[in-house]
Amino acid sequence: MIDCTSEVEQGRRFAFGRNWQEFSRLVDDGRIAAARESLVVALGTSDLEGRTFLDIGCGSGLFSLAALQLGAKVHSFDYDPDAVATTGRLRDRYAPDSDWRVEQGSVLDSSLISRLGQFDIVYSWGVLHHTGALWEALDTACQLVAPGGLLYVSIYNDQGRRSRMWRRVKRTYNSSGPVARGLLVAGSRVYLTAPSRAIALLKLAKTGKRPAGQDRRARGMSARYDLIDWVGGYPFEVAAPEEVFRVGRRHGLELRHLKTCGGGLGCNEYVFASLADRGTAGPAPAARDATAVV
Repeated sequence: MIDCTSEVEQGRRFAFGRNWQEFSRLVDDGRIAAARESLVVALGTSDLEGRTFLDIGCGSGLFSLAALQLGAKVHSFDYDPDAVATTGRLRDRYAPDSDWRVEQGSVLDSSLISRLGQFDIVYSWGVLHHTGALWEALDTACQLVAPGGLLYVSIYNDQGRRSRMWRRVKRTYNSSGPVARGLLVAGSRVYLTAPSRAIALLKLAKTGKRPAGQDRRARGMSARYDLIDWVGGYPFEVAAPEEVFRVGRRHGLELRHLKTCGGGLGCNEYVFASLADRGTAGPAPAARDATAVV
């Protein structure tokens, strides 16, 4: 079985973990607060005390930390060893003695999944569409939700031909050298920011004031590292909202929260709720500890 590092070296996968390592240098109390707030809004509560939280594809670990600070017992995993190391360092920095377990693994690895059990909240933001097997990954995420629990995922919106164009860009990025990659990122920045720059110029003409630049985005993220992730993020799959709804219904999940990207570029965000009597009756089973944690 080919591992993450080999896939990156062969140009078959973007080095997500390296990008998260760079982003992690920006993590501060303000970004953590923004991440917490995004969870509160989507989940509809600020109290996760006593609830189990699974972070599939934890990246920098920012949202695992946010869930922990809201009271959850957290288990994080990522396919990329650099992301696992970055999450471990974030835990050691902010919550060294906490109930937060971190390990390397893939949502497509049945041996890992069979060990995990089910969780009150299963979270996977912008991850499942990078596995190379989106629908299998989404099915698995649904199965990991305990009766009465929540599934919070975001998945790239299907834009038809535009999505296919971006898939070609991403493939080219990962099979190219540093110079070509830099050009692709620069060109994509121009292409993606042209509308906002036009609006800024109109505002400058009307008011004489130039909008202040800022590298802080919603959810505590970074425009710079989000752009690199977008241009290089491969494997790359997309889904229309109705396709995601069908998967949720098939697993007995009801949609509770939806935030779309307006039919354009980016992710649609979903929170599904599992019925309390789904599968087997009774309280949500406790999540079992997996091995190889750090």
